[in-house]
Amino acid sequence: MKVEIWSDVVCPWCYIGKRRFESALQQFGPRDAIEVEFRSFELDPNAQLDDGTGLDERLARKYGFGLEQARMLNARVAKAAAGEGLEYRLDIARHGNTMDAHRLIHLAATQGLQAAMKERLMAAYFTEGKSIGDHDSLVELAVEVGLDGERARELLAGEEFAEEVHNDEREASELGITGVPFFVINRRYGVSGAQAPEVLLSALETAWNEAHPTETKPVEAGA
Repeated sequence: MKVEIWSDVVCPWCYIGKRRFESALQQFGPRDAIEVEFRSFELDPNAQLDDGTGLDERLARKYGFGLEQARMLNARVAKAAAGEGLEYRLDIARHGNTMDAHRLIHLAATQGLQAAMKERLMAAYFTEGKSIGDHDSLVELAVEVGLDGERARELLAGEEFAEEVHNDEREASELGITGVPFFVINRRYGVSGAQAPEVLLSALETAWNEAHPTETKPVEAGA
C-alpha cells in the first residue's frame, strides 16, 4: 500500500504532520508493507533568499495583523511541535525559496535516501537556522545523508528535477490539494492537515482493509 505525502520543507505543520504520521505508522500492524513517497509542494514559489526578516514579521505582513499576534501564533505552533518531540527555533529560521530543496529530495529518491533527505532539510530549517535556499548549505546537508557532494552541486547548478517538482505540484492541483500536509493513501483516501496519529491510523486501517478484505468461508449446514 502506498502513501504519498505532499508537503513543503518550510511548512511548520508539515513537520508536525510528518511526526504524527510516523507515530501512526508505528502503531499500524502491517507497516512494513507501506511505501511512503514525499511529493513536492511550494508554499511560496516566488520566495527570495533570506533578507534578514524574521518569521514573526513575515507572518504579520502576509496576513496583515500585528506583530504580537504573529508571535503568539508562532509560539502556538512551536508548542504543538514540542508535543511531537520537535524543538522549533522559529526565531532563527531563515526564509528562502524551496525549489532547490525539493529538487534535492528528488535526487535523493533515486538513491533510496528520500526520507532521510526530507527529514534532514526540515530539521535544518526548523531547529538549526540553516538556509535551505543556499547551495552551499544544501550540499552540506546532502552529504550528511549520504549523497555525493559533487553530484548535489551539479544538480543545483542546473535545472535537473525541476520538471518533476512541477509535475508533483500539477498533480496536487488536479487532486484538489490546496494546503499541506496532505496524505493520499492508495489513491483512494485523502487526509488534509497535521491530523492526530489516531486519525491517520484509522485512515491507514480503512485503506488496508479495503485493499485486503477478509476472506470468509461459508458455514456448513448444522454448524
